[in-house]
Amino acid sequence: MAQVLEFKLPDLGEGLTGAEIVRWLVEIGDVVAVDQPVVEVETAKAMVDIPCPYGGVVTARFGEEGTELPVGAPLITVAVGAPAADGETEGSGNVLVGYGTSEAPARRRRVRPGDPVPAAPAEPVSANGAAAVKEAPEGPVPVISPLVRRLARENGLDLRELHGSGPDGLILRADVEYALRAAQAHGRTAQPVAEPHPRVVAAAPSTAVPPAPQTPVRSSAPVGGIRTPLKGVRGAVADKLSRSRREIPDATCWVDADATELMRARTAMNAAGGPKISLLALLARICTAALARFPELNSTVDMEAREVVQLDQVHLGFAAQTARGLVVPVVRDAHARDAESLTAEFARLTEAGRGGTLTPAELTGGTFTLNNYGVFGVDGSTPIINHPEAAMLGVGRIIPKPWVHEGELAVRQLVELSLTFDHRVCDGGTAGGFLRYVADCVEQPAVLLRTL
Repeated sequence: MAQVLEFKLPDLGEGLTGAEIVRWLVEIGDVVAVDQPVVEVETAKAMVDIPCPYGGVVTARFGEEGTELPVGAPLITVAVGAPAADGETEGSGNVLVGYGTSEAPARRRRVRPGDPVPAAPAEPVSANGAAAVKEAPEGPVPVISPLVRRLARENGLDLRELHGSGPDGLILRADVEYALRAAQAHGRTAQPVAEPHPRVVAAAPSTAVPPAPQTPVRSSAPVGGIRTPLKGVRGAVADKLSRSRREIPDATCWVDADATELMRARTAMNAAGGPKISLLALLARICTAALARFPELNSTVDMEAREVVQLDQVHLGFAAQTARGLVVPVVRDAHARDAESLTAEFARLTEAGRGGTLTPAELTGGTFTLNNYGVFGVDGSTPIINHPEAAMLGVGRIIPKPWVHEGELAVRQLVELSLTFDHRVCDGGTAGGFLRYVADCVEQPAVLLRTL
C-alpha cells in the first residue's frame, strides 16, 4: 500500500524562522523524485529552492504563493510506495538543516459527519486555492496562514470582517496589515476577538471608578498612496540598516585620490593576457592590505561582554544592486585571494545575486564591506555600516578632473573615497591612517607591492 508522508518547511539555518512561498514547482498529482525541488521560497536572506526528501505522487500542497509559513509547517504530502522490510520509508540520504528524512508520518483519521472541522492551518491547499480534502466533505475552504491568524489575533482584529485579496478570497498578511493601518489612520483601534473557549469567572461587584478614555494615537503615515510591505530581502535590509543606525556610533572621513596610475596598471595587466582583472578586485586587494595594517577595522563589538572582537580572517562583503533590492554577498577569505581569484568570485556572486540564487551562507558572515556606488554615476556618499561589522569603504565614480600633478595643473582620473567606521573600535587616527593608505595605493599601485 502507498503511504502518505508529510514534508514540512525545514529549518533553513542562519536563525531564520519562516519563509514566504514564491512559486510552486510541482502540481498536485505530479510524480516527484527524491531531492527534487518542489517549491521556491523567499527568506529574509535569499531565494531558496526546497527539495523534497521523498519520491512519489504529490497529494496536497500547503499554502498559496505569497503565503508566509513558519519553520515546521507542512509544505506538501507525498504518496510513496510500500515501506521497505526494515520499516523505513524510501527517501533521500540527505538531511536538511533541522529536518530529518526518516520522521514518522503524522496519524490521520477519517472525518465523520458531526466531527469538528480541523483548524485551518492543518488543511492542505490545492493548486486552485481550495483546501485539499482528505476523506472530508467536499467544497472549497480558503485557508488562512497561521502567521496571518496570529497577527490578527495579537492586534485584536476579527478576520470575519475582512475581505481577502488572495485567490478565492483568501485573507493574506497584507490584508491584515492594511486593515490595521487604516484603523490607526482613522483613530480607531481593533476590538479584541473572543477566544474560542473563554473562561467564565464569577466577579464580585466593583466600586472602582472606570478609567478615563484615552485619546487614540493617530499614525503619522499618510492615508492612501502605494504601500509596499517591507518583507523578504527588502525587509531584512530595512531591519539591518535601522539596527546599524540605532546601535553603532559611526563617523565618516573621506579623501580625493588620483586613480590615473591604478587605471593604467589595470590596463597593462589585462593587456598581458589571461583572465581580465576587474577594478573591484583591485580595490578589494587594496582593502585587504589596508586591513592587515589596521586590523582594528576588521572587528565587531560585543556589548554584552563589553569587548571589541578583532577578527583573524577578512570575509569581504560588497554591495550589489539587484532586481530584488540591495544585497551584500560575501567573498570568503578575501585576504588569501589574488586579483584573479577575487575577480572570478565577484563575478560568480554577482550573477547569483541577479538570478536570486544566493544562499543564506553567501549573504552572511562578512567582516568588512566594499561599496562601489560609483557605478551609479555619483561621486560621494556616507555609507551605513553593515551591522555587525565595524567599517565600510565607499568608492565613487572615477572621472577626469583638473588636478595638480607634479606641480602642474593636469587632467587626471579622480575618485572620492569615503570610510564610515564604528567609533567604538578605533579613533579618527586609525580610520584616517587606513583611508590614507588606501588612497596611496590607488595613486601609486607600487605601494601595494611592499605588503605582498
